Amino acid sequence: MKLTLLGAGAWGTALSIAFAGNHEVTLWSRETDVAVDLKNTRENRRFFPGYRLPDNVAVETDFAVAVSAAELLIIATPIAGLRPTVEQLRALDCQAPLLWVCKGFEAGTGKLAHQVVGEVLGRERICGALSGPSFAEEVAAAQPTAVALAANDPAFARATARQLHSTRLRIYANDDLVGVEVGGAVKNVLAIATGVCDGLGLGLNSRAALITRGLAEIARLGVALGGQRETFMGLAGMGDLILTCTGDLSRNRRVGLALAEGKSLEQVLAELGHVAEGVYTASETDRLARSLAVDMPISSAVAAVLGGRISATQAVEQLMARDPREELA
Repeated sequence: MKLTLLGAGAWGTALSIAFAGNHEVTLWSRETDVAVDLKNTRENRRFFPGYRLPDNVAVETDFAVAVSAAELLIIATPIAGLRPTVEQLRALDCQAPLLWVCKGFEAGTGKLAHQVVGEVLGRERICGALSGPSFAEEVAAAQPTAVALAANDPAFARATARQLHSTRLRIYANDDLVGVEVGGAVKNVLAIATGVCDGLGLGLNSRAALITRGLAEIARLGVALGGQRETFMGLAGMGDLILTCTGDLSRNRRVGLALAEGKSLEQVLAELGHVAEGVYTASETDRLARSLAVDMPISSAVAAVLGGRISATQAVEQLMARDPREELA
């Protein structure tokens, strides 16, 4: 299959490496300097150093050329880059089906990725999300990984999962696009919370409780938005949450660890040098939960800490002071 990865950040580069053995891959870069470096050295030294791009992966900076022959497009930008990318596709009248690996709610609108795509390209456009417990570094290194592919067309999801599946990247088809997207979005917020918990030295009991109650929050919001509860017990829910909350490669977890040290958010992001989607998703998650009357105290606390309204220590105290209630979810 002819694949085009749109976005030459960590994920675009990692997936290009992963798919190059079985598919004809083109990697499109918005940044000319990154493309030149990739062509000359076969390494993305700016966004993903240490991993060699196979020689058979074409690197392109011309968007029209990159998408012209694609049988499948995979958008690998941050969520903020999704709308501009699909607007470019609309301008070219490109009809290829598409997937995305970005996770989160669009800032300002609170829309999930499929809502953004539907708004720009039309709801009839075949599209979906590739999501689950996966760090780009381990995918590029061919470490065994399992993810979910959810789409608005179940037949497309099954067929594409089979085509992209490999011995190192196991892909499960899923028909709950909303649930998969919500799981991928909100887990980043909970990873910040877990980083704060660990950074404050609150112990393993606290971490386990936070992840478990965080999963309940994700499920409540997901069901309220139309997702299926069982989705949150799988790869795109519990699996992705556990990885992002506990893995040392997690950018969002590192944000929480740094906040626990007393660093300002501006300082944390400057030192990180990469996008941590949970920072931008937290406020949208909190706003959406409030509008739907969905109880999400941990997510709300993260939004308050990131917004500078309370400290990390105060957030913990407020959460622990909440009246205990019997909750099934």
